[in-house]
Amino acid sequence: MSVFKSVLLAGLIALPMAVAANATDMAPTIPSEVTTTSGLYLRADGGVSFLNWSGGSNDHSYVGDFGIGYDFGDGLRSDVTANWTGDYIVAPGATINSRMDLGNVYYDWKNESALTPYIGAGLGYGWSDASGPGYFNTSGIAVGLNAGVAYEMTNNLALDVGYRFHDILNGGATPAEHQVTVGLRVKF
Repeated sequence: MSVFKSVLLAGLIALPMAVAANATDMAPTIPSEVTTTSGLYLRADGGVSFLNWSGGSNDHSYVGDFGIGYDFGDGLRSDVTANWTGDYIVAPGATINSRMDLGNVYYDWKNESALTPYIGAGLGYGWSDASGPGYFNTSGIAVGLNAGVAYEMTNNLALDVGYRFHDILNGGATPAEHQVTVGLRVKF
């Protein structure tokens, strides 16, 4: 049994070295026929959203959005998105969900690889619908901050993994949202 343990331990020690040695062969690069182009795109994302407060028993929910945008080239793009979150359970018998329509501007750090990091900001209008005693519906100017990375799968298809901060600026007690999403952008 001690021989088995020694071989297993040696394998576990060698595994990270083998992975590290192979990592240089796995660096994603854009194939030579793939070029960055400007143009119209559609996007759809899904993920999870967390409330920025210490309130309820279920401070997370699912999120989904879609949008249409334009890539201007040179790293600048813009889109208009509609974003929905499901019901957050904020207290026994009380839920909150939200919707935001935002105009967003992004800067993409183009490079020689298939991975393109980005940052962005958005401004628009948001609605927070509440149900339950002591909770009320609110609406107001909405803001968003974005950061993430896109994996350029082809000329016109990108897999996007991102983080978003969303808030409705209504002067009330509407909690902010932190969202982690995965989505696709399709260029035309």
